[in-house]
Amino acid sequence: MSETWNRFQYSILQKLRKVTLSKDMETFLLISLGAIFGANLRYWVGGWAANRFGTVFPYGTLIINLTGSFVLGLFMTLATERFLIDPRWRLIVALGFLGGYTTFSSYTYESMSLLLNGETWLGLLDLLGSSIFGGLAVAAGILLGRII
Repeated sequence: MSETWNRFQYSILQKLRKVTLSKDMETFLLISLGAIFGANLRYWVGGWAANRFGTVFPYGTLIINLTGSFVLGLFMTLATERFLIDPRWRLIVALGFLGGYTTFSSYTYESMSLLLNGETWLGLLDLLGSSIFGGLAVAAGILLGRII
């Protein structure tokens, strides 16, 4: 009986070891956790701005894009140049929270990083290309939506 019990215990322990999160699942959950808060803050800031300033101009989006860009620049500088921060915080804050709050911050941070690292043409291509081609892509989507 004890041999059977030992095999049973061993089997249970093996199954429990398989329950641990893979690196991919941990990454997925950390990004998701941050995104929940970022998306909800975006909703709140957008509503607040519309109530405060009106809806003639997208003040909420402007505020979100500018604050997100500022926070991403500050966070990434502190996380990569000033302090030793666990890389998982980059997943939660930079990808999750700020990704849910605004993707504009990622775009501007990456463009400025290229420019500041001497990759002038690539930085300008990203900065201007995303704006110009992004605007054209939105126009194409609007036109297609109106045709359908």
